[in-house]
This record gives sequence, C-alpha cells and structure tokens, in this order.
Amino acid sequence: MTRTPPTSPRRPVGRIPVLDVSPVAEEGRFPAKAVVGEAVPVQATVFREGHDAVAATAVLIAPDGTEHARARMVDIAPGLDRLEARLVPDATGTWSFRVEGWSDPYGTWSHDAAIKVAAGIDVELMLAEGALLLTRAAARKGEEAMAPEDTAAVRAAVRAMKSTRRPPADRLAAGLSPAVRDALGRTPLREHVTTSPDYPLVVDRTLALAGSWYELFPRSHGAVFDTRRHSWRSGTLKTAAKQLDRIAAMGFDVVYLTPIHPIGTTYRKGRNNSLEAHPGDPGSPYAIGSPAGGHDAIEPSLGTFKDFDAFVARARRLGMEVALDLALQCSPDHPWVSEHPEWFTTRADGTIAYAENPPKKYQDIYPLNFDNDPEGIYTEIRRVLQVWIDHGVTAFRVDNPHTKPLSFWERLLADVRADHPDVLFLSEAFTRPAMMLTLAKIGFHQSYTYFTWRNTKAEVEEYLATVGSEQGAWMRPSFWPTTHDILPPYLQHSGVAGWAIRAVLAALGSPTWGVYSGYELVEDVPRPGVDEQIDNEKYEFRPRDWEDAGPFGIALLLGRLNEIRRAHPALQQLRNVRVHPTTDDQIVCFSRHLDAAHSPTGKADTVVVVVNLDPHQAREGVVHLDLAALGLDPGCDQSAHDVLSDETYRWGSEVFVRLDPHVRCAHVVRLGSA
Repeated sequence: MTRTPPTSPRRPVGRIPVLDVSPVAEEGRFPAKAVVGEAVPVQATVFREGHDAVAATAVLIAPDGTEHARARMVDIAPGLDRLEARLVPDATGTWSFRVEGWSDPYGTWSHDAAIKVAAGIDVELMLAEGALLLTRAAARKGEEAMAPEDTAAVRAAVRAMKSTRRPPADRLAAGLSPAVRDALGRTPLREHVTTSPDYPLVVDRTLALAGSWYELFPRSHGAVFDTRRHSWRSGTLKTAAKQLDRIAAMGFDVVYLTPIHPIGTTYRKGRNNSLEAHPGDPGSPYAIGSPAGGHDAIEPSLGTFKDFDAFVARARRLGMEVALDLALQCSPDHPWVSEHPEWFTTRADGTIAYAENPPKKYQDIYPLNFDNDPEGIYTEIRRVLQVWIDHGVTAFRVDNPHTKPLSFWERLLADVRADHPDVLFLSEAFTRPAMMLTLAKIGFHQSYTYFTWRNTKAEVEEYLATVGSEQGAWMRPSFWPTTHDILPPYLQHSGVAGWAIRAVLAALGSPTWGVYSGYELVEDVPRPGVDEQIDNEKYEFRPRDWEDAGPFGIALLLGRLNEIRRAHPALQQLRNVRVHPTTDDQIVCFSRHLDAAHSPTGKADTVVVVVNLDPHQAREGVVHLDLAALGLDPGCDQSAHDVLSDETYRWGSEVFVRLDPHVRCAHVVRLGSA
C-alpha cells in the first residue's frame, strides 16, 4: 500500500532569511520564560544574498499586544551570521517577541564609501549616493521618523557632503560622523524587512528566578525528649515559628516546610528507614494520611490551621514566604484509600500496590494511578492546592513530579497560573535530562539540578555553562548543596571548608539556591552504605542546638552570601554566566555581568567568583579574565573589591590567586575601573 506523505503549510523564507530564533521550543509550543527585570537574550541567524549589509531588530510585545521595546541585534559569532539582543519585560503576564531582519543600505554605503573614497574610486558618485541616502532617511514620516535632533544632525551632514568646496575626505567624514551613526542606530533606514513569527514569553515575578530557600521539618524544632517517660514530645508549628527570626537574619527569602499532614501508622518506618517502628517513632511525613485526614489536613501533633496561619503571617512580617511540600502519594491509612480505591493500582492478589524502586520498597506509601479516574484525581488535587493557597502558601516544592503524567502537570500548572499567577512550583525531579527539561517547559517555575554531584573543576565549569545557556529559558536551576534525602560524598569527607565551598558555589552559581536545616552545623555523618545523613530527620525528631553553629562560621557565611546576592543585580540573572580559564585544576573562576543598559541601578554590575575546590589544602594559580567580554578595558587594571573579605586589589587580565580553604575558600570580587 502506497501512502501519500502528509503536507503542512510552509512559511516563506522571506527576502531576508530569519532562522533559528531562540529561545523557542517546538516552534513556540512551549513558551520561553523570564521574570520582571530579566535581560532576556534573543538570538537569530540573519543573512542575505550578495555582499550588502544586513541587520536585525528584536521586538518585545506586551501582553496587551502593543510594542513594548525594540533592540538592535549585534553579531555574536562573526562569520556565522548569529545575532543577539536583550529585551527586558517590566511586568508579569504572557508576552511575546519576534525578530525582524532587514537590509541596511546605510551600512552598505558606509562600508563601500570608506574603501572607494580612500582609493580615489568613484569619489563624487559615492558622496552623491550617500547624500541621497541620508536625505531619504531624514525625510521619513510616521513611525519611521527620526527625532528632531537626529534629523538636524543628518541634514547637516547632507549639506557638508554636497559642499564641493570641501575636500572629499572631509565630506565623507561628515556622512560617517558619530552623530550620523548614532542617529541611524536609533532609527535605522530599513529595507526588505522580513519578520519572524511572534513567539510566546511568559513573565513571572522575580522570585521565580532569584531567591534563597531554607528547608525545615517543623516537628523537630521544639521537640523534647522526656527522659522520665522515655518518649518524645513533637515540636509544633508554634515552636517552629520561633526559628523564623533566625532564618530571616540569614537573609533567606523562602521557608520551605516538608509535609505537615497527618502521618499513617500502617507499615510506619522507624529510625533510619528501618521496617519496624518503635513506640513514639513519628514516621515519615511523606507517608501522608491517617484517620485525622489527608493532604488537606495538618498533623494534629503540629497544631491547627490557626497555628499555620500564624506561622505564615510571622514569616511575611519578616520578609519571607512559605513553601510547602506537595507529595502526591498516600499512606495505607489515607482517606482516599477507602473512599477512592480506584485511584490506586490493585495487584493480582487484590492488594494495593505500594511504591517501589527495585530493590527499594516503600510499604508505607501508595502511589496514585493517574490512569484510573484521571478527572477525579485532578479535581481533588486542584482542590487540595487551593486549600493551602487560601492559607497563604505561595510556593510548592513538588516531590518526584517525574513519576506523574506530564499531561496532568501541564493542565494543573496552567490552571493554577490562571487563577494565582504568583504561586510558584519547584520541581524535585532527579531523573533523565529530557524529563527534567520537559517538566520545566510545561510550566514548572524552577527545578532541582545535578549540581549536588558536580564536584570536579571540569564538572562545575561544564554545569555552570549548561544551566546558563539557552536551556535557562525554561529550566531555571535551583542549587542545593544537600537535601534531607542527599548527603553527597564530597561533603562527607571535606569538613567545614568543603561545606563553605559548596555554599559559595550554590549561592553564586545560580540565582536560586537553598539549604536544608542543619547545614549551619556541618552535619556530615552518613548512614552506612547510603549517601544520606545518619539519624535521618525523615524518620525521627531531630532538635538542634543552634548555639553550636557559631564555631563553624557557616551561618555567618550563609547570611553574607545572601546579602551579596541582594546587593548585586548581576547575581540575580541566570543567562549571564561566563567561565574563565585558570592554571590550577582545583581553581574555578566564573563571572556574572550585567551592563548598565539592563541594570535596575543604571550602572554596570560585574561580579567575579574564584573558588578553591580542594577542601584540604591551599591552591594557587593564574586566572585569565576576559575583561573585554565583561565590558571592561583589557589594557587597564581594574579595582577589585572582595566583598567577602572587604579587601581591595588591582586586577588585570591575568591575576595570581592563592586560596587556603581553611582561611578563605573563595574570592567574590566586585570588578570595575580603578
């Protein structure tokens, strides 16, 4: 049987080809992302036949359909016709952008005239053509009209070019003067304009890109062991709220709570994930559901919704938001199990299937089966989210979203965005890159990353470059040195210096980062055979004496890093990272630069970070800084103020550094002209 191949309408290539526009996914099927004030890099390949000059303009379109801004694109890959401009949205909503390619007659003439007049070829003809070209530019009306001062400058150049009493070189200089070039730069004379399609750009509030998170288990804060009764009394939302001042003092933006719902007793896990719980073991908060309620209820030992509301209100007064874990799974005691058994998978023996990741078994958890009554499951989960949104939750850390259907998430995230555009979702999906990226494209605002396991110089450099590339248009990375599930090998053996190193890399390597409660205490002892902490807080109460954090100095470092992040707009951007070479295989250098035109302060901001990855010994070497790429004069030494140590140096293109991790593990330098 012969089949006729399907046909689809094709967009003509256009007089000036505009190809490979980015950031675009699946021809605009998934919108690119930005936040208010973010400088969004728009790129395209633009060229034409022959040798005439070609140029392009990036255009930003506001949610109401009006043109918000346009920017002349610049060549970022000479010889490859790849152009770029940066556009800055100033409000949330669904925006769009496009690229306009066009022939540049002034660019063509200025190039040819400079060569011919200098060589004495067609001198009068070139000057006459230039005068005609500029006359046409100055005569434009409507949207193409030049500003009055630019029109005056161009007409003055025309008069000079027509004056035969002046030498040809002077007449040419008038047509090529900075005033004329600036005027044509602001309002170029464009021919054969070819426009790309409009591509979607969803703009969120700033916290979707840049923020610092602090994770805690409320039940541990204020938990007390009664030595007489040999039993624990749980911490509560009220006692946990007493930690908010301490957390705010370190400069964190978000307090993230692990699940606070009722915990089941059937197959409850004991300490260190043992299969047998002893009396008083609180169980895993991820085994959600008991006769006291499910995802829309609070574990009775933690308190009430009144207590939760007070917790949220206290956090807000301190300038922080509250995020809640969204773990779509149930204990065998969850009300859904008896009320909606069809929402789960029933095995051949009639039992409900518990969660497995062979050889691991999670008998205390039942996963939902989204193929059974998907509409019923969706409706209920959307209702649960609304409960917490109504109680002040503005962000959700979603547990294992990659184990649920993408179609479910796409619908849910769009639905919540429509009603509550300020609510954010962080994807906790340590899985295949394609799944992680697609979760980001369908609507998750942020994503956990593999930063936690990137330790060598090559790994760190490659990862910084990857997450700061075009991929950042969708997958905003959140860097966490540890989590309640993960104690990476590097931190098990590196001591205080290693924990400081990873904090610097996390806080300055990405606009969003987070720490798990206890990071200040350098909790580095693993459970044997597993890369997670011993006496894991998921299975027991873990009160801490925060006075013990002082000697480590990590709490002070966390606070200083958050302070630096807030002071420097360059550190609040993602797609502006640049890795600089060093001569030592344990020293990493990267920078973040924001030019004055895109900075909220109106001033350029450049921060250079140099880190010694070796937690055990001092390392030294030469850093090769690409000052020109940072908008600085490579022939001039720059003032280099280390904002960690409050010291000032003079740095050029080559800088010798020596970093002892036990004294200082990094330079964090504000770079500018001396």
